[in-house]
Order: sequence, then C-alpha cells, then structure tokens
Amino acid sequence: MSVTSSDCKGQSPEEKGLTIKTDSLKIQVLSALRDNRIELVRASWHELSISVSDVSLSDEGQYTCSLFTMPVKTSKAFLTVLGVPEKPQITGFTSPVMEGERMQLTCKTSGSKPAADIRWFKNDKEVKDVKYLKEEDANRKTFTVSSTLDFLADRSDDGAVVSCRVDHESLNSTPQIAMQVLEIHYTPLVKIISSNSWPEEGQSIILTCESKGKPVPEPVLWTKDGGELPDPERMVVNGRVLSISFLNKTDNGTYRCEAKNPIGRNSTEYVLIVHDVFNTLLPTTVIPSLTTATVTTTVALTTSTTTSATAISTRDPNALAGQTGPDHALIGGIVAVVVFVTLCSIILLGRYLARHKGTYLTNEAKGAEDAPDADTAIINAEGSQVNAEEKKEYFI
Repeated sequence: MSVTSSDCKGQSPEEKGLTIKTDSLKIQVLSALRDNRIELVRASWHELSISVSDVSLSDEGQYTCSLFTMPVKTSKAFLTVLGVPEKPQITGFTSPVMEGERMQLTCKTSGSKPAADIRWFKNDKEVKDVKYLKEEDANRKTFTVSSTLDFLADRSDDGAVVSCRVDHESLNSTPQIAMQVLEIHYTPLVKIISSNSWPEEGQSIILTCESKGKPVPEPVLWTKDGGELPDPERMVVNGRVLSISFLNKTDNGTYRCEAKNPIGRNSTEYVLIVHDVFNTLLPTTVIPSLTTATVTTTVALTTSTTTSATAISTRDPNALAGQTGPDHALIGGIVAVVVFVTLCSIILLGRYLARHKGTYLTNEAKGAEDAPDADTAIINAEGSQVNAEEKKEYFI
C-alpha cells in the first residue's frame, strides 16, 4: 500500500509505504535514495514520485522537495508514523476459582504510538473501576499500556465472559480484543417446593428439593425432626423428591433437605402441619306443635309454635388446626328457646280450659236465681232442665 503526497504535502502512513509527488519541471527529492526501500516510481517534466516500503518508526521526520527556478522554491512536509499496538494478552487468570476469592486480571499491549486505550467488559457490560498504567518503551517512541481488573469472585460470575478491548487510531475502528471465560465453584443453594399449600388428613404431599451448585451437588439427604424418616412405607424418596401418602397428625414436624458438593454443604427446612378434614353440620329443624280445644259452643283455640334452627359450621382460614365441628353453645340456646315456648303454650291452654269450665257450671244453675227459698229454686231448676235442650259435652 502506498501513501501519496501531492505538492510536497506529507501524510501519516501506518508503517505501510510512502509516495511523494510534485507537479514541476524540475524536482529534486532531498531524501536518502541510498535506502533500498526508497524507489523511484515516476519521473517526468511534470511529476516525480518515490515510494517507501516497509515504513518504520525511523521513517518519521521531515521531507523536503525543491523547485529549481530563479529563485529556488522549496516545500516541506512532516511524516508521522503511527505505532500499531500488539494484540492484548490477559494474565493472572486461574481456573477454577472458589467463590469469595479475589481475582486480579491484567490486560497488556505494547508498541502503540500514541498510547493505546484499554477498556474492560463483563458480558458486554463495561467495567469502569479499573487501574490504568502507561510506560514508554526502550525506543522512546512507542508505549506499553496495561490495565488491571480487581474483583471478588461470585457465583453469579460463573460462565461470564470477561474481555479486554484495545482501541487505537491505527486500527481503523476495528479494536483488538482478548477474552476469558470465568469458572466459579460454589456451595449448593437449596430450596424446598411443596405441592400442597393446605395438607389435610388422608391427602398426599410431594416435597421437591431444588439444589444448585458447582460442581453439581450429590443426591440430597432427607430427614425429619433431626432423624431418619419414621415411616418408609408412606414416605418415599426418589432422587430429590419426597412423597408422603395418607397424611395424619403424626406426620407433623420439620423436614430437612441437605445437599453437598466438594466445596461444601447447605440445607433448608420445611415445617409440615396436617389439618383436620373440612366438616359441614347439616341443618336441623324442630317440628311445630299443634293443639286444638273445643267446648260446648264449638270454640277452637290453635296454638302453633315453629322453631327452625340451622347451624352451619364453616372453616375459618385463620383458625388454628383442629378447631372445627358444631357450635354446642348455639345448639343449647336453640333447645332452651323451644322448651320455653312449649311450656308457655301449655300454661295458656290450661287457663283457657279452666275459664270455660266455670262458665258451664254457672249456666247449669240458671233459673234458680230469682227463687225466694231453696225449695222453689230446686223446683225451678228441675223445670228448666225439662225444657232445656240436651247439652252435649266434648272433651279433648
């Protein structure tokens, strides 16, 4: 590749090549043509061109072209050579890294002129808190640049891609990148998931122990209240899953799941409470009592008492386990009301019968009121009995 300079104006090549052109009748290039890298490309009355191959930092400097007229005219151009940075390297990386350990990664590149810029990224997200160091090389023209990334290893960094990117004007917007994939080892993270949020007697429940760690945790260990599972026939362990069938009150307790790997171990607990079966009390109804009495003049008295008591027991979601069943205080109150109403009905009926009986006896002696003496009263009473209609009595 050649870089052209017209009218003795210099350019800034990137260690590629150099060509100087001038339009003049007489041109003289004041440069070291003895160098085999400098070659005459074109020579005419109007143009003289040279080419410099394998441009190096030593080619940087001032170039002069002269036009031999009267008087002689000259023009000068300064050539700037850019130093291309070397491909970066990341050092200080070890694999695997234990969680909580400190990591120091250093990215380094040399040969840049001017000094290159280094940026750090973790999963395409730039990391700002880094150290930057610039040193001049032995040739006193180029620079060695390094940057250090310091952080504590965390389980969230496992599998993350850490990259070091070098930006420089000589790279034509195509940065050089070095990458490293992190491998973090950590103790298991354990969690228990239940299949039944409100377990009742007679039902089943499945407890799943989820464990995540690196390396992958070994098969989990299930215990109840600090000991082995008491009923292996109903409590079946299949890998990470614990299944309990036909629940009863003896299954209440604390179930523990423990997982471990070469880094360490971890556990979590689940408290199981078996609730009573949901019950509903059916409605009860007291049959009404009916009493009718008729005396002589066909007088009817009807007393009707109807009491309906319904007791429904519903489960309060905030009530404690085992507090279910009928409300005995409510039932007792209803029975007392029924007995009271019945007694009142009997008393009223008795008073009614007593009053009608007295009236009957008074009518029986009617006609003897106006008699002057007892004998006449008897005779009047007997006569009225003969003419009186036959009376009938009905008792119930």
